[in-house]
Amino acid sequence: MSDFDSQVMQVLAGYQAAVLAKDVEAFIKLYDQDVRVFDAWGTWSYQGLGAWRQVAQQWFDSLGEESVVVNMEEVRVNGTRDFALISALVTYTGVSSTGERLRAMENRLSWGLSFMGDGWKIVHEHTSAPIDFDDMKAILERD
Repeated sequence: MSDFDSQVMQVLAGYQAAVLAKDVEAFIKLYDQDVRVFDAWGTWSYQGLGAWRQVAQQWFDSLGEESVVVNMEEVRVNGTRDFALISALVTYTGVSSTGERLRAMENRLSWGLSFMGDGWKIVHEHTSAPIDFDDMKAILERD
């Protein structure tokens, strides 16, 4: 793995660790001040770190004693020393305080990252799930 790939993969690892720990500050540090997020849930888009911080805080607070394990598969990284594009298939697994798997869902994730003075920052995030043609519901599990 190249140094470039290794640095970018550290952002993925930081995301996984921050979500598992429900650590809003660690989560937000991954993102640029002017981040633009197209999330799959509820709101068309979020602009800026303040708006995205509120979403993260609400998400983590809603979990109570539960945790979320993030697993990324089919990760693809493309870019240069200043900009990277990541795409991945992501599984979010809800886990009880005793470690029991409660539920899971899958999303498609794309990140645009820019290298800033203090490292890589997510400048754009897009999560999605395909929509079933028959019932118009999101498909949150791959076959």
